[in-house]
Amino acid sequence: MAMMAMTIRNSASRRTMMSRPIFGSRSMSSWWKNLEPAPKDPILGVTEAFLADPSPDKVNVGVGAYRDDNGKPVVLDCVREAERRIAGTSFIKIESFFSFFNSLKKLLEYLPMGGSVKMVEETLKLAYGDNSQFIKDKRIAAVQSLSGTGACRLFADFQKRFCPASQIYIPVPTWSNHHNIWRDAQVPQKTYHYYHPETKGLDFKGLMDDVKNAPEGSFFLLHACAHNPTGVDPTEEQWREISQLFKAKKHFAFFDMAYQGFASGDPARDAKSIRIFLEDGHHIGISQSYAKNMGLYGQRVGCLSVLCEDEKQAVTVKSQLQQLARPMYSNPPLHGAQIVSTILGDPELKSLWLKEVKIMADRIIGMRTTLRDSLEKLGSPLSWEHIGMFCYSGLTPEQVDRLTSEYHIYMTRNGRISMAGVTTGNVGYLANAIHEVTKSS
Repeated sequence: MAMMAMTIRNSASRRTMMSRPIFGSRSMSSWWKNLEPAPKDPILGVTEAFLADPSPDKVNVGVGAYRDDNGKPVVLDCVREAERRIAGTSFIKIESFFSFFNSLKKLLEYLPMGGSVKMVEETLKLAYGDNSQFIKDKRIAAVQSLSGTGACRLFADFQKRFCPASQIYIPVPTWSNHHNIWRDAQVPQKTYHYYHPETKGLDFKGLMDDVKNAPEGSFFLLHACAHNPTGVDPTEEQWREISQLFKAKKHFAFFDMAYQGFASGDPARDAKSIRIFLEDGHHIGISQSYAKNMGLYGQRVGCLSVLCEDEKQAVTVKSQLQQLARPMYSNPPLHGAQIVSTILGDPELKSLWLKEVKIMADRIIGMRTTLRDSLEKLGSPLSWEHIGMFCYSGLTPEQVDRLTSEYHIYMTRNGRISMAGVTTGNVGYLANAIHEVTKSS
């Protein structure tokens, strides 16, 4: 009986506790009741809509991810071979369970906060040059980042912490996430002229005027090559003039190089803007990514580097970058860094990669030529000579909506066409649809 009474009392006690609100008068469900849904990302939302469309004619030219001529994702041969070598090193060449266990641990261990030393070393060569004196003098503070987005965000936080009174000048237009990154890092933003909508080319005068009129020592975001979303890049001579004006104004240049190799087919040539600034004695920052030029979209592997006065300063800057990374993501992922370091650290694989980058770039160049020729043959009243890695088409949001609703063609509402999504199978259909919605312009 005593046991039964105790059971009854315990049961009643539990019911009483469960009936009492845990957080006083606030119910557990009320914490987020006033939250509004976040707006869809203007780029990634395009893919969501594309995937939901059952039409067999649908075309996605919205996201800057490379596709083959069948519209399929590509795994580069150099990446496949790197994966095979990584797997072979870890699992095939084992003589005992003990060696297997040790090999497995190497695939699962944390990287240092600064990431893979080998990957970072090879990545710096792509930006600064194989024989860069800056690398030899250890003047570059560099860490592995979560692709290009992570590199930009890490630098934005670095800028905010150590130059709290500064602001960032961002080109109009730019990749939409640039604004999100510096906004969330609480860095004030200003814009500078870049694209001329009437000429569909570079607004060089407007750009230079804005650089000249900015307060001395301002931070500027520059696209190293294959400007996103316009596809319009300064010429080499224009880059030299920009660099000289930056030097006179003591501005800081931060380069986002997301498409190295895709503009010309040659990674070294696509780094020319950076090399010009280095020749002129600038201390710069660079964001690099392997999402596009190695197809490692999901691996999130990139690099942030900052050129410093000397080795001592570089050590200090790197320590602060790592300090910022620690509460943000702690350590970067391992596998993508292994792929990159395996490819770039082996002459045979690096040579194969350079060939495959050229193949991808040549396909894009071929498609932009075909699209332009097709539009001109249709008698399009608009000029299409500006088509580059991206085509900033000049389509209005209403015309883009018509392309989607009538022709199942998906792109961002600013009219950006990613040429990587254009194939021989859809280029004619795309050209005809664009002509139909623009012929009355």
